[in-house]
Amino acid sequence: MTTLKSKLQDDLTVAIKARDELRSSTLRLTLTAINKEEVAGKAARELSDAEVEKIIAREAKKRREAAEAFDKGGRGESAERERAEGEVLAGYLPKPLSDEELEILVAAAVAEAAGSGAEGPKAMGAVMKIVNPKVAGRAEGGRVAAAVKKLLAG
Repeated sequence: MTTLKSKLQDDLTVAIKARDELRSSTLRLTLTAINKEEVAGKAARELSDAEVEKIIAREAKKRREAAEAFDKGGRGESAERERAEGEVLAGYLPKPLSDEELEILVAAAVAEAAGSGAEGPKAMGAVMKIVNPKVAGRAEGGRVAAAVKKLLAG
């Protein structure tokens, strides 16, 4: 069984051989972040695919934020580079949820929370606890929270 980390390593080798500078530098930085995380605690350990996915998502988010900052600073070329790196990383993440898919998951979580007595705006925490594992990496937290607020207020 190939792990996500070994897929990244294999793809890095391919990118280096193909002289794909963008892809190889992006994968190199991401693997460094993964390796750092593996040796961060008291004992070195191998990360699960889910943990590796979280790191890739975090790296992709950094690229988005950097691209926005470069755009604001009038550095279009740097912004393009960050976006391109983000695209490379997006290929390793699960397909993001559409607004409709997210709404369906949130509605189900709201119904489930209501079933256990949590309703209205106070149910936010309970609903987030139910919906977060189902969304896992396929929608940003802010987007999920906004969808939950919208349904609880409605």
